[in-house]
Amino acid sequence: MTTILVTNDDGVFSPGLLALKQALTSIAEVIVLAPERNWSASSHLKTMHKPLRIHKTKLADGSPAYSSSGSPTDCVALAMGGALEVIPDMVVAGVNAGYNLGVDVTYSGTVACAMEAVIKGAPGIAVSASFFEEEDADAAAVRRRAGEVACAIAQYVLHNPLPEYTLLNVNVPASDFAGVRLTRMGRRHYDASEVEQRRDPYGRPYYWLGGSRPIDEDDPDTDVGAIQQGYVSVTPISLDMTHYAFLETLRIERPAFSLDGLRVK
Repeated sequence: MTTILVTNDDGVFSPGLLALKQALTSIAEVIVLAPERNWSASSHLKTMHKPLRIHKTKLADGSPAYSSSGSPTDCVALAMGGALEVIPDMVVAGVNAGYNLGVDVTYSGTVACAMEAVIKGAPGIAVSASFFEEEDADAAAVRRRAGEVACAIAQYVLHNPLPEYTLLNVNVPASDFAGVRLTRMGRRHYDASEVEQRRDPYGRPYYWLGGSRPIDEDDPDTDVGAIQQGYVSVTPISLDMTHYAFLETLRIERPAFSLDGLRVK
C-alpha cells in the first residue's frame, strides 16, 4: 500500500496537519513526522551540527504520530532516510496556516518540505490555506476542504508522475470555493516598513520583522490572483531556478560580458 508522509512547519499539533492526515488516510497509509514546535518562515533550513531526536506522540484524534526536534525539512530527510523504518512514497506538507503565494514560497517551510521530498526522489505537495485570524471564515471547514483538495491532487500524482525536480504548491481560499485553477507564481510586494525598531528596558534597539501586509498584483493566471477570486491555485514549481532566456542573452552578448577581462565560456 502507498505510504504518505504528512509533515508541516506549524508544529505537530497544528489543526491543519490533523485535517490533512485525516483526509489522506482514505487513499494511503499515512505516517506523521513533524516538528515539535512552530518553524514558520524557516525556508529550507537543515540541521547539520547537532543531533536530532524523534519522539512518539498522539494527535488530537488519538492517532499516533512522531515529532522531531529538527526543522520541517529535517523531518522529511529523517523519514526519507529510513528513521521510521518505512520510506514514504510521497510527502504532503500542510495544511499551512497562511497562504504561500508568489515569492513567499522562498520563505516557506511548508514548501521546503515538498522541495526536500523532490530532492530525495519522492513526489512533494505543499498545501496552504488562510491565516484565520485575518479572515472571516469557518477555519475547520476550510481545513477539511484543503484536505479533500490535497487528497484529490495526491491521487492524481500517484497515477501521473510529476516531471523531474518539480513539486506542486497548492493554496486553498477561505472565501467561496469557485473551483480550481492551474497557475504560475504571482507577484507580491512588501513595504520596507516591515522592519520596526523598538527599545528594550536598557535602551538598546531591537527589531521586529514582517509587520507589513503584502500587496498582490491582480492577475487571474497567477496564484495570488486565483486566491483573490476564490479559486484553489495549483502551481507547479521547478527546483531548477536557471533563468534560461537570460542565459541565452548573456551568451549572445558574451563579448561585452567580460568581467574585467575574465574569459566567459
